[in-house]
Amino acid sequence: MHALANPTRFLKLARPLTGVCGIVGAVLIALGTYGGLFVTPPDALQGETVRILYIHVPAAWLGIAGWSSLTLASIAQLVWRHPLAGVAARATVLPGAVFTAICLATGSIWGRPTWGTWWEWDGRMTSMLVLLFLYFGYIALADASEERTSVSKAAAIFGIVGAVNIPVIKFSVVWWNSLHQGASITLSGSKIAPELLWPLGLTTLGFTLLFAAIVLMRMRTILAQAKSEARMARMARA
Repeated sequence: MHALANPTRFLKLARPLTGVCGIVGAVLIALGTYGGLFVTPPDALQGETVRILYIHVPAAWLGIAGWSSLTLASIAQLVWRHPLAGVAARATVLPGAVFTAICLATGSIWGRPTWGTWWEWDGRMTSMLVLLFLYFGYIALADASEERTSVSKAAAIFGIVGAVNIPVIKFSVVWWNSLHQGASITLSGSKIAPELLWPLGLTTLGFTLLFAAIVLMRMRTILAQAKSEARMARMARA
């Protein structure tokens, strides 16, 4: 981790990785989406509406993974004083919020024909909505920081405390009576039919790589802006 503490060294690695992750991710998303829409058969119970699965599940995964990454970055900032931890947290929060919002929107669309309602205040949906609000709160705290390449101590602590919501999302369908189905994919196997499952793997990996490309791109932009602002400040003092 400390090997990438030098921004120059990080940028040397991040530049090619951004393109690779973005291109491979886009190809996998296209293949998975095509397979999910035109190759796989309709579900025996849900019919054609099950196809939203290929967007909804990756979005849910990345909303949760985004906050988990933000938490790790916050810990690295507070404990190890890693110089790029604040940059990573700033770069992660917006795409994490976007994918959480996509998860909620697609879940609502999926729920209308399946449950007969656009929204239900059950544990899973409510905890995901809380996650979106946590993202908004972190964005506000991070924007209040005067240092572009870092975030305030309060924002970092907020990122760590907010991780309490992650296990709530995970186990909400177990702890409370819920319309939302339980985990379909576990270490012991999958409840999804194999002919419906393979496009999900492609879109999940594809969106994950796209998420990584966006985060790397945002980190590079933040570092470039900070470098430009520092140069302008030096010129103003000259």
